[in-house]
Amino acid sequence: MRFRRWVLFILTIFLTAINLLWTFCLLETEINSQRINKTYNRYTKPLVAIESVNDATMPPLNRSLLQKISKHNFRLAFDNISFETGRWDNLRHYKMYDFALIGDKFIKSSHENIVCLATQSSVERLYSLTQVAHQWNGPISTAVYVAGDEEFFILQHFVTYMRLCFSFIRDNVTFHIAVPNNKEPVHAQIPHLFNSFDCQYPEQTLRHLLKIRNPDTIRWRLKNEYPQNHLRNLARKGCQNKYVFLTDIDIIPSTNMVSLLNKFLPSAKCSYRCAYVIPTFEIDNRAKFPASQPELMRLYSTGLARPFHENVFIYNQYATNFSISLTNSSNEDDRPHFIHVVTTFSFLYEPF
Repeated sequence: MRFRRWVLFILTIFLTAINLLWTFCLLETEINSQRINKTYNRYTKPLVAIESVNDATMPPLNRSLLQKISKHNFRLAFDNISFETGRWDNLRHYKMYDFALIGDKFIKSSHENIVCLATQSSVERLYSLTQVAHQWNGPISTAVYVAGDEEFFILQHFVTYMRLCFSFIRDNVTFHIAVPNNKEPVHAQIPHLFNSFDCQYPEQTLRHLLKIRNPDTIRWRLKNEYPQNHLRNLARKGCQNKYVFLTDIDIIPSTNMVSLLNKFLPSAKCSYRCAYVIPTFEIDNRAKFPASQPELMRLYSTGLARPFHENVFIYNQYATNFSISLTNSSNEDDRPHFIHVVTTFSFLYEPF
Protein backbone atom coordinates (compact mmCIF):
# COMPACT_ATOMS: atom_id res chain seq x y z
CA MET A 1 0.00 0.00 0.00
CA ARG A 2 2.80 2.42 0.90
CA PHE A 3 4.51 1.71 -2.43
CA ARG A 4 1.27 2.41 -4.31
CA ARG A 5 0.85 5.71 -2.47
CA TRP A 6 4.34 6.75 -3.45
CA VAL A 7 3.70 5.82 -7.07
CA LEU A 8 0.47 7.83 -7.10
CA PHE A 9 2.19 10.78 -5.41
CA ILE A 10 5.07 10.79 -7.92
CA LEU A 11 2.66 10.39 -10.83
CA THR A 12 0.58 13.33 -9.56
CA ILE A 13 3.67 15.54 -9.25
CA PHE A 14 4.81 14.51 -12.74
CA LEU A 15 1.45 15.27 -14.37
CA THR A 16 1.20 18.60 -12.54
CA ALA A 17 4.67 19.57 -13.78
CA ILE A 18 3.76 18.61 -17.34
CA ASN A 19 0.54 20.60 -17.09
CA LEU A 20 2.37 23.70 -15.85
CA LEU A 21 4.98 23.34 -18.61
CA TRP A 22 2.32 23.07 -21.31
CA THR A 23 0.45 26.04 -19.84
CA PHE A 24 3.61 28.12 -19.99
CA CYS A 25 4.21 26.99 -23.58
CA LEU A 26 0.66 27.96 -24.50
CA LEU A 27 1.10 31.44 -23.02
CA GLU A 28 4.36 31.89 -24.89
CA THR A 29 2.92 30.67 -28.20
CA GLU A 30 -0.10 32.96 -27.85
CA ILE A 31 2.21 35.95 -27.39
CA ASN A 32 4.54 34.90 -30.20
CA SER A 33 1.66 34.12 -32.53
CA GLN A 34 0.72 37.79 -32.54
CA ARG A 35 4.11 38.47 -34.12
CA ILE A 36 4.46 35.36 -36.30
CA ASN A 37 0.94 35.11 -37.69
CA LYS A 38 -0.12 38.70 -38.15
CA THR A 39 -1.90 38.00 -41.43
CA TYR A 40 -4.22 35.28 -40.17
CA ASN A 41 -7.67 35.36 -38.50
CA ARG A 42 -9.76 32.68 -36.80
CA TYR A 43 -12.67 31.03 -38.49
CA THR A 44 -14.86 27.99 -37.82
CA LYS A 45 -16.46 25.64 -40.27
CA PRO A 46 -18.98 24.36 -41.37
CA LEU A 47 -20.71 26.82 -39.02
CA VAL A 48 -18.13 29.44 -39.63
CA ALA A 49 -16.49 31.85 -37.20
CA ILE A 50 -13.41 34.02 -37.62
CA GLU A 51 -11.18 36.22 -35.51
CA SER A 52 -10.75 39.92 -36.20
CA VAL A 53 -12.66 39.93 -39.45
CA ASN A 54 -11.62 42.77 -41.75
CA ASP A 55 -13.63 46.00 -42.03
CA ALA A 56 -15.20 44.93 -45.33
CA THR A 57 -17.64 42.71 -43.43
CA MET A 58 -19.17 45.65 -41.57
CA PRO A 59 -22.07 47.52 -43.15
CA PRO A 60 -21.60 51.22 -43.98
CA LEU A 61 -22.81 53.45 -41.16
CA ASN A 62 -24.01 57.02 -40.96
CA ARG A 63 -21.20 59.05 -39.41
CA SER A 64 -23.61 61.68 -38.12
CA LEU A 65 -25.63 59.13 -36.14
CA LEU A 66 -23.98 59.91 -32.83
CA GLN A 67 -24.26 63.65 -33.30
CA LYS A 68 -28.01 63.34 -33.96
CA ILE A 69 -28.67 61.09 -30.99
CA SER A 70 -26.43 63.03 -28.59
CA LYS A 71 -28.71 66.05 -28.95
CA HIS A 72 -31.34 64.13 -27.02
CA ASN A 73 -31.18 63.09 -23.40
CA PHE A 74 -29.65 59.64 -22.85
CA ARG A 75 -28.07 57.79 -19.96
CA LEU A 76 -24.61 56.30 -19.85
CA ALA A 77 -24.52 52.51 -19.77
CA PHE A 78 -24.28 50.95 -16.30
CA ASP A 79 -25.01 54.23 -14.49
CA ASN A 80 -27.40 52.41 -12.13
CA ILE A 81 -24.84 49.93 -10.76
CA SER A 82 -23.94 50.12 -7.08
CA PHE A 83 -20.48 48.68 -6.47
CA GLU A 84 -21.30 48.31 -2.79
CA THR A 85 -23.35 45.24 -3.75
CA GLY A 86 -22.61 42.34 -6.10
CA ARG A 87 -22.00 38.60 -6.00
CA TRP A 88 -18.62 37.33 -4.76
CA ASP A 89 -16.90 34.26 -6.13
CA ASN A 90 -16.14 31.48 -3.61
CA LEU A 91 -12.70 32.88 -2.71
CA ARG A 92 -13.86 36.52 -2.71
CA HIS A 93 -11.32 37.43 -5.37
CA TYR A 94 -13.89 38.83 -7.82
CA LYS A 95 -17.27 40.48 -7.54
CA MET A 96 -19.88 39.77 -10.24
CA TYR A 97 -22.74 41.92 -11.50
CA ASP A 98 -25.20 39.75 -13.41
CA PHE A 99 -27.35 41.43 -16.08
CA ALA A 100 -25.74 44.82 -15.58
CA LEU A 101 -27.29 45.90 -18.89
CA ILE A 102 -29.92 43.90 -20.78
CA GLY A 103 -30.35 44.13 -24.54
CA ASP A 104 -33.63 45.67 -25.63
CA LYS A 105 -34.73 42.47 -27.40
CA PHE A 106 -32.56 39.95 -25.52
CA ILE A 107 -35.50 38.27 -23.76
CA LYS A 108 -37.59 38.12 -26.94
CA SER A 109 -34.65 36.75 -28.91
CA SER A 110 -33.98 34.15 -26.20
CA HIS A 111 -37.55 32.89 -26.59
CA GLU A 112 -37.31 32.79 -30.38
CA ASN A 113 -34.00 30.89 -30.61
CA ILE A 114 -32.71 27.64 -29.13
CA VAL A 115 -29.08 28.75 -28.75
CA CYS A 116 -27.32 31.69 -27.05
CA LEU A 117 -23.79 32.91 -27.71
CA ALA A 118 -21.72 33.40 -24.53
CA THR A 119 -18.48 35.33 -24.74
CA GLN A 120 -16.08 37.25 -22.49
CA SER A 121 -13.59 40.08 -22.83
CA SER A 122 -11.41 42.66 -21.17
CA VAL A 123 -12.15 46.29 -22.08
CA GLU A 124 -9.31 46.54 -24.61
CA ARG A 125 -10.71 43.70 -26.78
CA LEU A 126 -14.35 44.74 -26.66
CA TYR A 127 -14.38 46.24 -30.17
CA SER A 128 -14.62 42.69 -31.57
CA LEU A 129 -18.15 42.49 -30.16
CA THR A 130 -19.39 44.65 -33.04
CA GLN A 131 -18.25 41.98 -35.50
CA VAL A 132 -19.62 39.13 -33.39
CA ALA A 133 -23.06 40.69 -32.97
CA HIS A 134 -23.25 41.68 -36.63
CA GLN A 135 -22.90 38.01 -37.60
CA TRP A 136 -24.87 36.41 -34.73
CA ASN A 137 -28.55 37.25 -35.16
CA GLY A 138 -29.61 35.99 -31.73
CA PRO A 139 -29.09 36.48 -27.98
CA ILE A 140 -25.55 37.23 -26.81
CA SER A 141 -24.43 37.07 -23.17
CA THR A 142 -21.19 39.02 -22.69
CA ALA A 143 -19.04 39.12 -19.54
CA VAL A 144 -16.54 41.99 -19.24
CA TYR A 145 -13.65 42.28 -16.77
CA VAL A 146 -13.13 45.81 -15.44
CA ALA A 147 -10.37 46.96 -13.10
CA GLY A 148 -10.70 50.36 -11.45
CA ASP A 149 -12.36 53.68 -12.22
CA GLU A 150 -10.69 54.34 -15.56
CA GLU A 151 -11.64 51.03 -17.12
CA PHE A 152 -15.21 51.32 -15.89
CA PHE A 153 -15.38 54.80 -17.43
CA ILE A 154 -14.08 53.37 -20.72
CA LEU A 155 -16.61 50.54 -20.55
CA GLN A 156 -19.48 52.96 -19.93
CA HIS A 157 -18.61 55.13 -22.89
CA PHE A 158 -17.76 52.36 -25.34
CA VAL A 159 -20.87 50.29 -24.60
CA THR A 160 -23.00 53.42 -24.88
CA TYR A 161 -21.26 54.18 -28.18
CA MET A 162 -21.90 50.65 -29.52
CA ARG A 163 -25.56 50.73 -28.49
CA LEU A 164 -26.04 54.11 -30.20
CA CYS A 165 -24.24 53.08 -33.39
CA PHE A 166 -25.26 49.44 -33.83
CA SER A 167 -28.85 48.27 -33.47
CA PHE A 168 -27.73 44.61 -33.27
CA ILE A 169 -25.71 45.47 -30.15
CA ARG A 170 -28.56 47.46 -28.61
CA ASP A 171 -31.11 44.70 -29.31
CA ASN A 172 -29.33 41.39 -28.70
CA VAL A 173 -26.39 41.88 -26.33
CA THR A 174 -26.70 41.60 -22.55
CA PHE A 175 -23.68 42.58 -20.44
CA HIS A 176 -22.38 41.20 -17.13
CA ILE A 177 -19.46 42.75 -15.24
CA ALA A 178 -16.71 41.23 -13.10
CA VAL A 179 -14.33 43.36 -10.99
CA PRO A 180 -11.30 42.42 -8.84
CA ASN A 181 -11.65 42.75 -5.07
CA ASN A 182 -8.80 45.27 -4.78
CA LYS A 183 -9.76 47.50 -7.72
CA GLU A 184 -13.50 48.05 -7.46
CA PRO A 185 -14.54 51.06 -9.54
CA VAL A 186 -16.74 53.98 -8.62
CA HIS A 187 -18.83 56.24 -10.84
CA ALA A 188 -16.32 58.79 -12.05
CA GLN A 189 -17.49 62.31 -12.81
CA ILE A 190 -15.85 62.83 -16.21
CA PRO A 191 -17.42 64.73 -19.13
CA HIS A 192 -18.90 62.72 -22.01
CA LEU A 193 -16.58 62.24 -24.99
CA PHE A 194 -19.02 61.27 -27.72
CA ASN A 195 -18.51 64.28 -29.98
CA SER A 196 -15.26 62.88 -31.36
CA PHE A 197 -16.55 59.35 -31.98
CA ASP A 198 -17.26 57.86 -35.40
CA CYS A 199 -19.64 54.94 -35.89
CA GLN A 200 -17.57 53.58 -38.76
CA TYR A 201 -14.50 52.88 -36.64
CA PRO A 202 -15.23 50.98 -33.41
CA GLU A 203 -11.68 49.73 -32.96
CA GLN A 204 -10.15 53.17 -33.36
CA THR A 205 -12.81 54.59 -31.04
CA LEU A 206 -11.92 52.12 -28.31
CA ARG A 207 -8.18 52.73 -28.73
CA HIS A 208 -8.87 56.44 -28.33
CA LEU A 209 -10.71 55.75 -25.07
CA LEU A 210 -7.99 53.42 -23.77
CA LYS A 211 -5.55 56.34 -23.69
CA ILE A 212 -7.39 57.48 -20.56
CA ARG A 213 -5.79 54.65 -18.56
CA ASN A 214 -2.77 55.75 -16.56
CA PRO A 215 0.50 53.74 -16.45
CA ASP A 216 -0.32 52.35 -13.00
CA THR A 217 -3.49 50.71 -14.31
CA ILE A 218 -1.61 49.20 -17.27
CA ARG A 219 1.14 47.86 -14.97
CA TRP A 220 -1.50 46.37 -12.66
CA ARG A 221 -3.05 44.61 -15.66
CA LEU A 222 0.27 43.05 -16.63
CA LYS A 223 0.96 41.77 -13.11
CA ASN A 224 -2.47 40.27 -12.41
CA GLU A 225 -4.06 37.34 -14.18
CA TYR A 226 -7.14 37.61 -16.33
CA PRO A 227 -9.91 35.44 -14.74
CA GLN A 228 -10.91 33.75 -17.96
CA ASN A 229 -12.87 30.82 -16.52
CA HIS A 230 -14.78 33.06 -14.09
CA LEU A 231 -15.84 35.22 -17.02
CA ARG A 232 -16.74 32.25 -19.21
CA ASN A 233 -19.02 30.93 -16.48
CA LEU A 234 -20.50 34.39 -15.87
CA ALA A 235 -21.39 34.70 -19.57
CA ARG A 236 -22.59 31.10 -19.86
CA LYS A 237 -24.91 31.35 -16.87
CA GLY A 238 -26.38 34.55 -18.28
CA CYS A 239 -27.75 32.65 -21.29
CA GLN A 240 -31.42 31.72 -20.98
CA ASN A 241 -31.40 29.05 -23.69
CA LYS A 242 -31.08 25.28 -23.68
CA TYR A 243 -27.91 25.44 -25.78
CA VAL A 244 -24.91 27.75 -25.40
CA PHE A 245 -22.18 28.46 -27.95
CA LEU A 246 -19.21 29.41 -25.74
CA THR A 247 -16.52 31.41 -27.55
CA ASP A 248 -13.79 33.99 -27.07
CA ILE A 249 -14.56 37.58 -28.02
CA ASP A 250 -12.44 37.41 -31.20
CA ILE A 251 -14.26 34.39 -32.65
CA ILE A 252 -16.68 35.68 -35.29
CA PRO A 253 -19.63 33.36 -36.12
CA SER A 254 -20.48 32.39 -39.66
CA THR A 255 -23.27 33.89 -41.71
CA ASN A 256 -26.76 32.60 -40.84
CA MET A 257 -25.36 30.52 -37.98
CA VAL A 258 -28.27 31.05 -35.57
CA SER A 259 -30.98 29.87 -37.95
CA LEU A 260 -28.89 26.85 -38.98
CA LEU A 261 -28.42 25.83 -35.35
CA ASN A 262 -32.11 26.39 -34.65
CA LYS A 263 -32.84 23.73 -37.26
CA PHE A 264 -29.98 21.37 -36.41
CA LEU A 265 -30.02 21.13 -32.60
CA PRO A 266 -33.64 19.97 -32.04
CA SER A 267 -33.11 17.08 -34.46
CA ALA A 268 -29.63 16.10 -33.20
CA LYS A 269 -29.75 12.68 -31.54
CA CYS A 270 -27.75 12.36 -28.33
CA SER A 271 -27.94 9.32 -26.04
CA TYR A 272 -26.69 11.06 -22.88
CA ARG A 273 -24.78 14.34 -22.73
CA CYS A 274 -23.19 15.72 -25.84
CA ALA A 275 -21.09 18.73 -26.76
CA TYR A 276 -21.08 19.67 -30.42
CA VAL A 277 -17.70 20.92 -31.64
CA ILE A 278 -17.47 23.46 -34.45
CA PRO A 279 -14.18 23.17 -36.40
CA THR A 280 -12.27 26.45 -36.26
CA PHE A 281 -10.20 28.02 -39.01
CA GLU A 282 -7.89 30.99 -39.42
CA ILE A 283 -8.35 33.23 -42.46
CA ASP A 284 -5.72 35.37 -44.13
CA ASN A 285 -6.40 39.10 -43.74
CA ARG A 286 -6.23 39.50 -47.51
CA ALA A 287 -9.24 37.20 -47.95
CA LYS A 288 -12.83 38.35 -47.92
CA PHE A 289 -15.06 36.93 -45.17
CA PRO A 290 -16.38 33.63 -46.61
CA ALA A 291 -20.15 33.67 -46.82
CA SER A 292 -20.49 29.89 -47.24
CA GLN A 293 -18.76 26.58 -46.68
CA PRO A 294 -17.70 26.19 -50.34
CA GLU A 295 -16.07 29.63 -50.17
CA LEU A 296 -14.14 28.54 -47.09
CA MET A 297 -13.00 25.36 -48.84
CA ARG A 298 -11.76 27.43 -51.79
CA LEU A 299 -9.76 29.62 -49.41
CA TYR A 300 -8.29 26.51 -47.79
CA SER A 301 -7.28 25.04 -51.14
CA THR A 302 -5.44 28.26 -52.07
CA GLY A 303 -3.63 28.54 -48.73
CA LEU A 304 -5.68 31.50 -47.48
CA ALA A 305 -7.29 29.43 -44.71
CA ARG A 306 -5.87 26.91 -42.26
CA PRO A 307 -7.04 25.01 -39.16
CA PHE A 308 -6.98 27.10 -36.01
CA HIS A 309 -3.62 27.00 -34.16
CA GLU A 310 -2.17 24.63 -36.77
CA ASN A 311 1.13 26.54 -36.80
CA VAL A 312 1.07 27.92 -33.26
CA PHE A 313 0.00 24.91 -31.15
CA ILE A 314 -1.55 22.06 -33.10
CA TYR A 315 -2.72 20.07 -30.03
CA ASN A 316 -5.13 22.86 -29.07
CA GLN A 317 -7.63 21.57 -31.68
CA TYR A 318 -6.02 18.24 -32.62
CA ALA A 319 -8.89 15.96 -31.52
CA THR A 320 -11.23 17.80 -33.89
CA ASN A 321 -9.39 15.92 -36.65
CA PHE A 322 -9.40 18.46 -39.45
CA SER A 323 -8.38 15.87 -42.06
CA ILE A 324 -11.74 14.11 -41.59
CA SER A 325 -13.55 17.43 -41.41
CA LEU A 326 -12.06 18.65 -44.68
CA THR A 327 -12.55 15.31 -46.44
CA ASN A 328 -16.22 15.10 -45.48
CA SER A 329 -16.97 18.73 -46.23
CA SER A 330 -16.14 18.92 -49.91
CA ASN A 331 -19.80 19.06 -50.91
CA GLU A 332 -21.73 22.26 -51.61
CA ASP A 333 -24.06 21.79 -48.63
CA ASP A 334 -23.94 24.44 -45.88
CA ARG A 335 -26.30 22.62 -43.53
CA PRO A 336 -24.77 21.53 -40.19
CA HIS A 337 -24.10 17.81 -39.96
CA PHE A 338 -22.10 15.33 -37.91
CA ILE A 339 -18.62 14.74 -39.33
CA HIS A 340 -17.29 12.30 -36.73
CA VAL A 341 -17.51 11.50 -33.02
CA VAL A 342 -14.73 12.45 -30.59
CA THR A 343 -14.88 9.60 -28.09
CA THR A 344 -11.80 10.18 -25.90
CA PHE A 345 -10.52 13.26 -24.08
CA SER A 346 -7.27 14.67 -25.42
CA PHE A 347 -4.88 16.57 -23.18
CA LEU A 348 -4.87 20.34 -23.94
CA TYR A 349 -7.91 20.05 -26.25
CA GLU A 350 -9.80 23.37 -26.28
CA PRO A 351 -12.57 23.17 -28.89
CA PHE A 352 -15.32 25.67 -29.56
